[in-house]
Amino acid sequence: MENNVDHFAHKSKSWDMNSKRVQNAKGIADLIVKNIDLNDKMELMDFGAGTGLLGYCVAPHVAKIVAVDNSPSMLMEFKNKCDAFSCVTEVIEKDLSTETIDRKFDGIISSMTIHHLEDLSALFAKFYNMLDDNGFIAIADLDLEDGSFHSDNTGVFHHGFDRELLENIALEAGFKDIKFDLASTINKPHREFTVFLMTGVKA
Repeated sequence: MENNVDHFAHKSKSWDMNSKRVQNAKGIADLIVKNIDLNDKMELMDFGAGTGLLGYCVAPHVAKIVAVDNSPSMLMEFKNKCDAFSCVTEVIEKDLSTETIDRKFDGIISSMTIHHLEDLSALFAKFYNMLDDNGFIAIADLDLEDGSFHSDNTGVFHHGFDRELLENIALEAGFKDIKFDLASTINKPHREFTVFLMTGVKA
């Protein structure tokens, strides 16, 4: 997502109409709720929040969801439905590949976003700095794939991830207790793709 181009402008209106996308987000959210000890005092950043599919499912378990995305059109869709969230919401339009947010969160959740960022070492360092002590990350994305997941790979820097390589990046940033779980499987006509949830803690 380079040069401040909103690659999702033509997709945002129909984003939530894709049942596979909704099911994927729900599967990820259910696993986050299962694996993380959430509580109603927590303020979470939803990184690459898009229209809020993931945040909506996690909202009943926390105090606040802060939606961070660099797509104005996606965030507009988020705002249109934020009244339906069962927690407080806030929207921040930022591109964390070039910018930072000077505040702390209890946790950072993300679904299918980090493959759009080229420098993951810098990203995870920013995540670490934006978390309170004992704060957590819960990052979901594709396992390594052949580049055929997206019909258009514009703005895609990683065709999924090797879990061990991603774990090493998180460890180098300072995170501990890195764990991976299978969050969901997305079936497409030509093949199926697995989605992992990676969790870790700021020591």
